[in-house]
Amino acid sequence: MFSFNSDPLQEEKYTIIPGLIHKYENRILVELNLNCPVVCEFCTRKRKGIGKNNFNLSMKDWCKIEDYIKSNTEIREIILSGGDPLVDINFLIKILERIKNISQIKIVRIHTRIPITAPNKISKLFLTYLDKETKERPIYISIHCDHKKELTKEAKEVIILLRNSGAILYSQSVFLKNYNDTVKDLKELYESLLELGVRPYYLYQCDKIDGWQKFKVPFWKEIWLVKKLNKQISGLACPIFVVDSKKYKKRFY
Repeated sequence: MFSFNSDPLQEEKYTIIPGLIHKYENRILVELNLNCPVVCEFCTRKRKGIGKNNFNLSMKDWCKIEDYIKSNTEIREIILSGGDPLVDINFLIKILERIKNISQIKIVRIHTRIPITAPNKISKLFLTYLDKETKERPIYISIHCDHKKELTKEAKEVIILLRNSGAILYSQSVFLKNYNDTVKDLKELYESLLELGVRPYYLYQCDKIDGWQKFKVPFWKEIWLVKKLNKQISGLACPIFVVDSKKYKKRFY
C-alpha cells in the first residue's frame, strides 16, 4: 500500500536553513524562490505554495548558505532549483557569480521548466552571460519536459539558443498516467530532445504527494515501458528510470 503525503521525500527534514536542502553528502539543492509561470499538479513542492510568491531567497540568506558550504568541505555540487531559478535572471546571475568564487564547488546545475512553459523569459542577458561563463566552467541546465507536444516552436528555438550559448543540456521527466505512459510517447519525446541537443537524463516515478493517485502509472508498467523503450532508441536517448525515496534515489534502468 502506497503512502501519500505532502512531503514524501522528507525535504523538510533535510532543510538546514531556509532555501537549503542537504540530503546527499556531496551536493546541495538551493531553492532560489517558490515561483513558477505554471504550477504543475504533480509538483513535489506543492505543499510550499508554489506560485504564490511566498518565498524569494535574499542575498543575506545566500551568505548563510555560503558559510554552510565552506564549513562542509565534502560539498562539491550545487543544484539551483525552486520554484524556478529562471524566474529572476538578475538574481540567478548574482548567485552564479558568487558560486564562481567558492573553489570547492565544481559542478553547477540549474533545474528549470521555463524553456517549456515560458520560453520568452529566457533573456538575451542570460544567454550572453552563459556564452561568456561556459568558456571557463561547465554550467548544466536540466529542462523538465514530459511530452513531445510540450516542445513547441518557441520552446525549440530557446533550447537551441541555450545549447549554442555553451550550456550543457539534459532533461528530466515524470511518468504521468494517460499522458506519457506509452512507448510511442516516450520514444518521440526522447528522440526529439536528443535531436535538439538535450541529453535525456532522468525519468522519475511521480512523487507520492497528496492527489498523486490520478497520475499513478503502475510500477510494473513503468518497468515494462522502460525495458521496451531501451530496445527501440539510441543509448544516448535512454533516460535513467528513478524512484525517488525518503532517503535515496533508486535507479532501475
